Amino acid sequence: MTLLELYTEGRDTLEAAGIQTDAEIDARELLFAAFSTDMTQYLLNRTRELPDDGTLREPRERYQDMIRQRSRRIPLQQILGKVEFMGLEFEIDNHVLVPRQDTETLVEQVLTDCRKRGAGVLTKIRREPGGSAGEKETAETGLSLLDLCTGSGCIVVSLAVYGDFARITATDLSDSALQIAKKNAEHHVPGRLAFYQGDLFGALSESREKYDVITANPPYIPTDVIAGLEPEVRTYEPRLALDGHEDGLYFYRRILSEAGDYLAPDGRIYLEIGYDQAQSVTAIAKAEGYRPVRICRDLAGNDRVVILER
Repeated sequence: MTLLELYTEGRDTLEAAGIQTDAEIDARELLFAAFSTDMTQYLLNRTRELPDDGTLREPRERYQDMIRQRSRRIPLQQILGKVEFMGLEFEIDNHVLVPRQDTETLVEQVLTDCRKRGAGVLTKIRREPGGSAGEKETAETGLSLLDLCTGSGCIVVSLAVYGDFARITATDLSDSALQIAKKNAEHHVPGRLAFYQGDLFGALSESREKYDVITANPPYIPTDVIAGLEPEVRTYEPRLALDGHEDGLYFYRRILSEAGDYLAPDGRIYLEIGYDQAQSVTAIAKAEGYRPVRICRDLAGNDRVVILER
């Protein structure tokens, strides 16, 4: 058997399982992972007979097992245990949502706004030997960031990598999710983030520290809608991270009613939303005393992020 024949067999199995659009891509990605190869090596060697001396028995069996998992509609990213987001690799499992490209819209907006705004400036005195005061110098202090419902940590870790934040905090209700987020943070920005377990701002206990930027991708799918989602989502992604209660707006109401104690005077809130929730979320925000700065669309043209300030 050749790699091409293995790939074709896997693709056909996925198509028979109802995975039509992504069968070719998924079968190829699983093949590459099982055989630790890439597109270049695959194209060079795809028609060569695989040795029958048992040296490739393990990757072949691994590939076939991966195809069986994918046929049960387990998400590709969970099988691989990783996903790319903002050009970075994130570890994931079934305790966190699979990071999606739509969410990159939020990260990009935060980075753009912070660069335009600039960080605060801290004046320091350079002291000459002997203790005498010399020339003044300035250094950026950076901004403070709080990420709610952090999940895999894809938002907060990406902002830590690409942004200039002096203090970065992330919270999640799920301890299992936080363990994944901590691994991702340790891989990309060791020692930079503080994580707290708890319900939204409640995770911060009695702390009343203010944050310049608050981000959140909360659960926002109405409960009744979840049953109609693709099996990959409704069966294998954590319901805790999906269910926005009856109308999908429960967590926006809570976040915006509680955020006032934690948002710095000139701070902004960045919320990912469902494609049809912009009007509802901005109405909630206005009722809580926030001004919508703008609504941002994702690459598909759907409303995806609401930006708010006091």
